[in-house]
Amino acid sequence: MDDLLRIDDELSEEQRLIRDTVRDLVSDRVLPHVGDWFEEAAFPARELAPALGSLGLLGMHLDGYGCAGLDAVSYGVACRELEAGDSGLRSFVSVQGSLAMFPIWKYGSDEQKEEWLPRMAAGEAIGCFGLTEPDHGSDPAGMRTHAERDASGDWILNGSKTWITNGSIADVAVVWARTEEGVRGFVVPADTPGFTAPEIHKKMSLRASVTSSLFFDDVRLPASAVLPGVQGLKGPLSCLSEARFGIVWGVVGAARACLESAVDYSTSRVQFGRPIGGFQLTQEKLAWMYVGLGQAQLTALHLGRLKDAGTLTPRQVSFGKLANVRAALDIARQARSILGGNGITLEYPVIRHMNNLESVLTYEGTQEIHTLVLGEALTGIAAYR
Repeated sequence: MDDLLRIDDELSEEQRLIRDTVRDLVSDRVLPHVGDWFEEAAFPARELAPALGSLGLLGMHLDGYGCAGLDAVSYGVACRELEAGDSGLRSFVSVQGSLAMFPIWKYGSDEQKEEWLPRMAAGEAIGCFGLTEPDHGSDPAGMRTHAERDASGDWILNGSKTWITNGSIADVAVVWARTEEGVRGFVVPADTPGFTAPEIHKKMSLRASVTSSLFFDDVRLPASAVLPGVQGLKGPLSCLSEARFGIVWGVVGAARACLESAVDYSTSRVQFGRPIGGFQLTQEKLAWMYVGLGQAQLTALHLGRLKDAGTLTPRQVSFGKLANVRAALDIARQARSILGGNGITLEYPVIRHMNNLESVLTYEGTQEIHTLVLGEALTGIAAYR
C-alpha cells in the first residue's frame, strides 16, 4: 500500500533497516501461525524470545547490559511492525523492555542490573510487571498489596495483582507494593516460595498473549530485592509512560494491517458485477481509514522525536495513546464491515486486531483516564474524583 504522505521517508537509514528486519521476522515467524495461536489461546514465548533478543528488540531503547541502546523512534518503528503481526507480540516485547527491564535499569541496584538485564535482553529470562490489582486499576494509589520488614530485615510481601502480561511464564516480576516508606518496587524471582501466577483463561481479546494473576502469600524477600532508586508512585507511573509510548506506535501497525486487508479484499471481492472497491460507499470508508492512519503515524513520529529530544511529557503520551488507539479501533471496525461475513474469521487479520484493540483501549490507562489527563491540561482542574 502506497505511503501517500511519505512518512517513512522521514526515517533514517538505520530506522528503515529496523523496520524491514522486524517486518521480515513477523512475516516469517508470526503471520503464518498467529491465527492458530489466537484461536488456541497460545503464545510460544520461549521459542520467540531468543529470536527477539538476537535482533536486539528486548529493552532496545536501554543502554548497556546487552541492550541495543537505540533511539525512541527506532523503538517505535519496531513496535509498529510487531503489532502489525499481533498486539500480543508487541505487548510481550513492551512488557519485557518497558515495564520489567526499564525499572530495573532505571531504579535498580548494580547487582539487580547485572543479574537480570543481560539475560532479559537476550530473551533467556522473561519478566512481568505487577501494578494492577483486582480492585485497583486506574487508581493505583489505593493498592492493597503491601510489604513489611520483619526483625531480620527481610521484606514480607502479601497481596495480589491481576491482568499481568507474561505473568505465568515470567522468571522475574517487578512488583509494586505499599510500605511504611510509601510505594516501593520489588524484584521478585518467580521461584520464590509463596509466589504463584495462575493464567487467566476465557479471554476474547489478546488471546495470543499470556495474561495472569499474581498472588503473594508471605513472600519473603531479602533487603536487596527492593529497587533502591525510587520511592512513591513516580516509579510505576514512569514505567507506564515508557510502555504507553510503544502503544502509540504499535496500534499504527494493527491499523495498517486492517486497512491493507480491507483494500486487498475490496479490489478482489465482486458484487453486482464489479469489485466492491469500485462503489462510492466503500471508497469513502477506505479514504477516511487512510486519513486516520496517516494522522496516527504523524502523531507517533512527532512524539518519538520529542522523546529523542528529551522533552516528551506524560500528557503528550496520553494524547498519543488516546488519539491513536481510538483511530486504530475505528479503522479495524470499518475494515470488518468491508469484509462482511469474512471479516469475522481468522482467515483474515481484521477481527483479531479489532478484538485485541479493545484491550489496548483499556490497558495502561483507560480511554477515560487519558481523556481526563487532557481535560486537566486544558482547564487546570483535576476531575479524577
